[in-house]
Amino acid sequence: MLHLKNVSITFNEGTPDEKKALQNINVELKKGDFLTVIGSNGAGKSTMMNSISGSLITDVGDIEINGKNVTHMPEYKRAAFIGRVFQDPMAGTAPSMTIEENLAMAFSRNKKRTLKLGVNKKRRQLFKEYLETLNLGLENRINAKVGLLSGGERQALSLLMATFTEPEILLLDEHTAALDPARAELITNLTDEIVSKFNLTTLMVTHNMQQALDLGNRLVMMDSGQIILDVEGEEKQKLTIEKLLQEFQRLRGKKMESDRAVLA
Repeated sequence: MLHLKNVSITFNEGTPDEKKALQNINVELKKGDFLTVIGSNGAGKSTMMNSISGSLITDVGDIEINGKNVTHMPEYKRAAFIGRVFQDPMAGTAPSMTIEENLAMAFSRNKKRTLKLGVNKKRRQLFKEYLETLNLGLENRINAKVGLLSGGERQALSLLMATFTEPEILLLDEHTAALDPARAELITNLTDEIVSKFNLTTLMVTHNMQQALDLGNRLVMMDSGQIILDVEGEEKQKLTIEKLLQEFQRLRGKKMESDRAVLA
């Protein structure tokens, strides 16, 4: 479903500020896989996600989605089959438009555009039914401006907009990091429910290690643009935050020794 093959990206190449953001990344997700990605700041998590979405183009390597090579496909074309929720609740929605209008835009993302009215009676009923699944009462505020919603309500709407057309790939970019603990828990639970309901192939970047352990069937740890740990299934279920931290220190130390040996 999603395949990254030997993907590398370097920023400011050939200058004193050169940074190898991704180094020979190989990741393959099957239909319905839910991958959580952790790592310290600058590890390459967001760069990998941006390379999948198309907001960054790889220097080396290929990216395939559902068997189609999208390596050089622009972001706006990939948006037809990729859903994304950003960290900032203000991103991903149009605040000056109503809930209904935002949903209409999202609904048309993977459909041929026409001059027909974006919302009709049948579609409005469909939007209300989807909004009801959030249990936030937004179905009763369908004509409210999105800019009037709270951060948690807006992020819940963003999640719904990104998923109700059942995209081939769902990207979650630290989508609970800007929320208070109660709202973050709400969005985390909604994420789990929606991904399971639609069997969505999902990649989630997070700094919250407990969230990374609780969600998904597979976990990847990154450091310095490389994948240093990749676990799934029962092996992932046995992990704890303490074990993850210990493994990070062990693998990072091992990597540093290897780098020193190469430079020696």
